[in-house]
Amino acid sequence: MSMKELKFLLPLVAAAVALGAAPTVWAHGFGDRYDLPVPLSYFAVGGGAAVVLSFAIIGIVVEAEKGALVYPRFNLFQISGARFLLGQATAWILRLAGLFLFFLVLVSGFYGDSDPVSNLAPTFIWVIWWVGMGFFIALFGNLWALVNPWKILYGWAESAHQLIRSGKQLGLGVKYPESAGIWPSVILFFCFAWLESAFSGSSDPRNLALLAVIYSLITLTGMFIFGKHEWLRHGEAFSVVFGFLARFSVTEMRIKGTTSCVACGDSCAGEDGDCVNCSQCLETAIDSEFNLRPPAVGLNNIGKVGVDVLAMVILLLATVTFDGFSATPEWQDIQTFFFWLLPRGTVDGITVAATLGLIGVPLGFAMVYISFAHLMHRAVRRETPTIDMAKGFVFSLVPIALAYNFAHFLSFLLIQGQLLIPLASDPLGIGWDLFGTVGYTINIRITNARFIWFFSVGVIVLGHIIAVYLAHIRAIAMYGNRDLVLRSQLPMLGLMVVYTITSLWIVSRPIVE
Repeated sequence: MSMKELKFLLPLVAAAVALGAAPTVWAHGFGDRYDLPVPLSYFAVGGGAAVVLSFAIIGIVVEAEKGALVYPRFNLFQISGARFLLGQATAWILRLAGLFLFFLVLVSGFYGDSDPVSNLAPTFIWVIWWVGMGFFIALFGNLWALVNPWKILYGWAESAHQLIRSGKQLGLGVKYPESAGIWPSVILFFCFAWLESAFSGSSDPRNLALLAVIYSLITLTGMFIFGKHEWLRHGEAFSVVFGFLARFSVTEMRIKGTTSCVACGDSCAGEDGDCVNCSQCLETAIDSEFNLRPPAVGLNNIGKVGVDVLAMVILLLATVTFDGFSATPEWQDIQTFFFWLLPRGTVDGITVAATLGLIGVPLGFAMVYISFAHLMHRAVRRETPTIDMAKGFVFSLVPIALAYNFAHFLSFLLIQGQLLIPLASDPLGIGWDLFGTVGYTINIRITNARFIWFFSVGVIVLGHIIAVYLAHIRAIAMYGNRDLVLRSQLPMLGLMVVYTITSLWIVSRPIVE
């Protein structure tokens, strides 16, 4: 095994060493409060020490080797029959399933029972799609690129238009302004986060169906004005967010060489020169690879990063952290304060508090991250401007967002996700029993507080270790000089330790619902 291949095994080794030394602990459970047998500071020190230890191991073992990122990968299409099993027939089945579920959610929302527990729409949107789809994409690959209903519908409309008016493109063909970047998707994702965390009607089936229609109109209009793929890359919030998460996954679709990227102006080409995970290029390419790869390596094949991308990654990290903090007693106290402060009957104090939190937490995250980027700028003798430091290392934050997402939402997915079993038989809540499962009751013992605490501590520490490793590899690509690499990473290490401690504090806060 070459040194370059060996480098991608180091995060797992470092994590195993660090977590093996962690103390055995307990956490709070579901419905009952459990006290930690030792002070939380012990866990904070242990988690921070694990991150520092991983930094030391990585700094000693990984050689400074400036240049394009290279990592081992295996093309699954080399296996006999794999291209058929993973080819167009499977893609069509997934597309049809995606469209069917999309319209079923709309019908359930508009015409089904108004009780959120008895209606498919809330459970499917918040539990199965948003949490479950995010988990799947981060681990296994970008399924959303196949089942995105707006992409499918507009693609079919384009095909029909070609039959009627051969050679004519559907849409206005307006050139997307380069200066706009992915800011439309940043704005739309913030609106989505507000609906999830602050909007009091976010569980109402009819509200969700109406919002889905509004978002559909925005998306289809954007495609009509600027083109399907341009809007998917810049304006469709979930394509952008899920695309970021898919960089962590163990699979990739790859087309060798940038000649395949002519249609999209090389915007999908990574630093290694190949086109990776670009749906536009894959639609026109004759030959492609479907590769297995080490997890997280796609986060270092970043290509061009602008302030818009920086804002989206920070927003993603900040919103999932805020979502976790909103389940603590401290946040309940803040909400209570706003509830009594503001005039009742005119202003919803809880919504105001959540809105201010959703604005303040991302801004606070940005200030902290930029501050540490400035320390990195000073550490490398001002060779790299602060903003370039911030942009260059921002994708190393994605494993932290994923780790906290897994820690915060795993029990939610395992327990609330079981609602899909009775809802499959009666999605509208009108008395059907299509598959004989309508009488199923949720099994809350499918997991327990002890497991969730161990899992949360482990995944948070592991996520920060991977982030440290990715930042180190990024520094190598930027500088190559071992001294500059290590100097640049000391402030980043400090940031990782601070956020490790903060994350462990949030998930440790007992709250009974």
